[in-house]
Amino acid sequence: MIDPDGYRPNVGIILMNPDGRVFWARRSRRDGWQFPQGGMRSDETPLEAMFRELEEETGLRAEHVEVLAATPGWLRYRLPRRFVRTSQRPLCIGQKQVWFLLRLVADESNVCLDHTERPEFDRWQWVDFWYPFEHVVDFKRDVYLRALNHVAATAQAVAAGASILGFGPKHTPASRVPMVRRDDQRRRGQQTG
Repeated sequence: MIDPDGYRPNVGIILMNPDGRVFWARRSRRDGWQFPQGGMRSDETPLEAMFRELEEETGLRAEHVEVLAATPGWLRYRLPRRFVRTSQRPLCIGQKQVWFLLRLVADESNVCLDHTERPEFDRWQWVDFWYPFEHVVDFKRDVYLRALNHVAATAQAVAAGASILGFGPKHTPASRVPMVRRDDQRRRGQQTG
């Protein structure tokens, strides 16, 4: 489904654990890391699409999370020219996304990346709140920053002891960020060290 302006409706998911770190996952068979996200079906609301994508990509269901915030409208990003399929109709030039901030209320052992036949991710970890902005692929950085900024106050209010506000992406040294790693052999959420 592509809108008249060439944008594919999509949802993005910022999943936060109780200490304020966020879920960061590596794309299967690729080197890129990102937040869970996915396209909306024509018969879905953004909330319905978010819960479907959450389960498909992480194995988590509605009872495993609490919805804390959502962007009030669409956040858009354009695809680089090399990713635009000019022969495809309708032409998709980018994505428009509603972003959700979720808090994990279940044990992280409920994360299951191989929940579907074709897993989206093969590895995951918890990272500091602003880490994804600095480490996502370049063309998504602006939309990640806008989404994180929109939910930062809510994240700060519910995260136990986290310093999210007043910290921001420019102050997050890459050397201090990935805290807990998960590997593809232990996809069901078991800690690897």
